[in-house]
Amino acid sequence: MSEDVVFKGSRSGLQLIFDETVDFTSILKQLKAKLESAIDFFGKGTIVNVAIEKITKEQEAELSILFQRYGLTLRAMDASVPKVSELKAEEVAIKASKEITIIERTVRGGQEIISNGSVVILGNVNPGAKIIAGGNIDIKGTCRGLVHAGAFGDLTATITADKMLAMQIRIADLIARAPDNLETVDATECARIKNGNIVIEMVNRQEVC
Repeated sequence: MSEDVVFKGSRSGLQLIFDETVDFTSILKQLKAKLESAIDFFGKGTIVNVAIEKITKEQEAELSILFQRYGLTLRAMDASVPKVSELKAEEVAIKASKEITIIERTVRGGQEIISNGSVVILGNVNPGAKIIAGGNIDIKGTCRGLVHAGAFGDLTATITADKMLAMQIRIADLIARAPDNLETVDATECARIKNGNIVIEMVNRQEVC
């Protein structure tokens, strides 16, 4: 089922795309729900871009007020952004998304990676770094930062890391915190939801998590 509101990650921040044929009150309600689901992971000052020709001045003001409540910054831009109805199905439905963002470096503390699809990190995720993905997260290194897979509600999303040392793991709206005495496991591990809880299991890189 298509969604009326979609976030798409970009180097300049997030792009907000919504179906202009849907009542704007409904758009605001859906948008608020999405922001609530990721409230702990959006850094203050994160930029949200929206096409200026797609909204009225009144709508721009309402969006700006809503984003300010969550510490986000609205930026109206002139660049054309496609309507939700014009996007391919896999770009709209998070579960079916084939978009993969590949980061070929270590993500340092204070840095934030946001993607509407899946994220692959060819390096470590250091303490204080945040990875937010609509799909899966795969870290070919050590994960010590905050990681949130299925950020927009995908309960089938997974988080895989060569060394899983994250202080907090989140999948959809579920949160798993690291124990006080975190032990290093010399094996690749995968976090996923099972029976309503996040479980972490050792896996083989050749297997599908």
